[in-house]
Amino acid sequence: MRVRDVMAKTVVSVSPKATIGEALDVMVRSHLSGLPVIDEAGRLVGMVSEGDFLRRPELGTEKPAGSWIVGLLLPGKAAETYARARGRRVDEIMSGDVATIEPTASLYEAAALMEKRHIKRLPVVDANKVVGMVTRADFVRALVELVRPAYEEQPISDSEIKRRIEAELRAQPWAPVASIEVSVQNGVATFRGVLTDERQRNAIHAVAESIDGVRTVHDHMIWTDPFTATVLASPEDEENSRVA
Repeated sequence: MRVRDVMAKTVVSVSPKATIGEALDVMVRSHLSGLPVIDEAGRLVGMVSEGDFLRRPELGTEKPAGSWIVGLLLPGKAAETYARARGRRVDEIMSGDVATIEPTASLYEAAALMEKRHIKRLPVVDANKVVGMVTRADFVRALVELVRPAYEEQPISDSEIKRRIEAELRAQPWAPVASIEVSVQNGVATFRGVLTDERQRNAIHAVAESIDGVRTVHDHMIWTDPFTATVLASPEDEENSRVA
C-alpha cells in the first residue's frame, strides 16, 4: 500500500505571513492539529502545529528566561526561544525543518520517517508541490478496513484454518510446535500442550487471531518452568475451576 492510497488529498494550509490567530482559527475550524505553511509561490516552507503554541506567555506556560550567561554565550538560541514564544506571525513560530514524503512511497517508509522524526503528520510532495497530507490517523483508518471481517467472503473450512495456524507457527522460531497442538471446530481454535515461557501464550493467540476464519481462541496450555518444575494451568482453565 502506498502513501497516495491513504493520504488526505485536500490540503488545508496557512500562509507564512498569517497571524497566529488566523492559524489557530483554521486549525480549530478544520479539526486539525497541524498545518503545512505554504508561500505565495506554492512552496512548502514550514509546519505549524499544536506544539508550537505550547509555550506561550498568554497561557502562563512560557519557559523561564535563562541566566544572563546563557544569553551571553548563546544569544541566537535565546533569541529563537523568545521569538517562538512571543511571535505573532506563523513564520516566527513555525518549524522550518519539514520532513516530507512522496505519494509513491510505501506506508512502511512513511511510518519509519514519522518514528525517526517523532512527528504525527507528513506533507506529501510531488514535483515540489504539496499534493496531500498523511497522518497517524490515516494509518488507523486504513488498518480498520484491512482488519474488518469480510462477511461476503466464502467461509474457510476448519481443516484449512488448522493448516494455516500450524504453518504460521512452524514459521516462527519462538513457537513450541513440538509441545503444543491445535484443533479447530466451527472456527474455534483450541490449543493444548506445554509452554516453557509464558510470553509465548500471547504470541500463539496472536497467530490464531490473525488467521481468517478464526472466531475465538480457547487456551488449555499449561506453563512449566524447566528450572523449578513449577506448573501453572492456563488462565482459561483456572477461571473454569473457580466457576466450578
